[in-house]
Amino acid sequence: MRCLVTGAAGFVGSHLTERLLADGHEVCGIDAFIDYYDRAIKEKNLQGPRSWDTFTFIEGNLIHLPLAKLLEGVDWIFHQAAQAGVRASWGEEFARYTECNVLATQRLLETALQVGNIKRIVYASSSSVYGDAMTFPIVEDSQLRPFSPYGVTKLAAENLCSLYYHNFQVPTVSLRYFTVYGPRQRPDMAFHKFCKAILEHEPIRIFDDGFQTRDFTFISDVVEANIRAATSEEAIGKVMNIAGGSRVTLRSVIDMLAEVSSSKLQVAFEAKQHGDVRHTYADTRRAQQYLNYHPLITLQQGLAEEFEYTQSIYQLMQPA
Repeated sequence: MRCLVTGAAGFVGSHLTERLLADGHEVCGIDAFIDYYDRAIKEKNLQGPRSWDTFTFIEGNLIHLPLAKLLEGVDWIFHQAAQAGVRASWGEEFARYTECNVLATQRLLETALQVGNIKRIVYASSSSVYGDAMTFPIVEDSQLRPFSPYGVTKLAAENLCSLYYHNFQVPTVSLRYFTVYGPRQRPDMAFHKFCKAILEHEPIRIFDDGFQTRDFTFISDVVEANIRAATSEEAIGKVMNIAGGSRVTLRSVIDMLAEVSSSKLQVAFEAKQHGDVRHTYADTRRAQQYLNYHPLITLQQGLAEEFEYTQSIYQLMQPA
């Protein structure tokens, strides 16, 4: 298949691109290199894909690129590109979120409709569409009430995907990711920060009391869900939770990291941040039904892989 991956230089996008290339597909990657974090990190993410003859890369913003030309002959679109970050989405920065997350998605969908040859568009949605859920595990039909401007834009883009499917049969699938982690995780995300703090012998900063829970999903499980969403005819038009299958407190995560790193950790508790929800925990039965999705990587195993990768980046201490 000929594939287009937006956000190909990012955390999820680069892993997905490598998997598609390894599976024998041709991939065109797009990334705008938005200055949310150091460009050098994204360039490093692209080292693997750029070693393939079947990979091409285009630097540019989906708002301005000639999408009709880029979509010619494309079979699958994996729309991973977005302006990320719950805490940064307040205030004047919201304009960037609406452009990158909503307008770019609408333009991609509209172009796919006009081109007419696209077999699948897999959209990277987010658990942030649920906000502070009241009941657990969270099912896809739960009330959607985002708790941050970021969540509002992710839900708007997801709704656009559903609208283009129901009105024009554009073959979309939306995957609601629950706290993705693993090697190449963005430097603003919690586990990356935790691992870096350990390596630099600094306290791990936790917002709130540490008893908040998350359903953590390892990157390879998210990639597998994307591949299955592209190949399952039953998945077309569906919205599905993609999660790791367990509900873990941040304090438990710290205990696991202490074991993984063979370190005695210091923890500093700070005030809760605006937009942070208290708990997440997903019901993944719909993904099991339509994708035969079953997460394979345990949190302990995944944390060990992320810590090893972070260690290799910063090179501040020898492997434990």
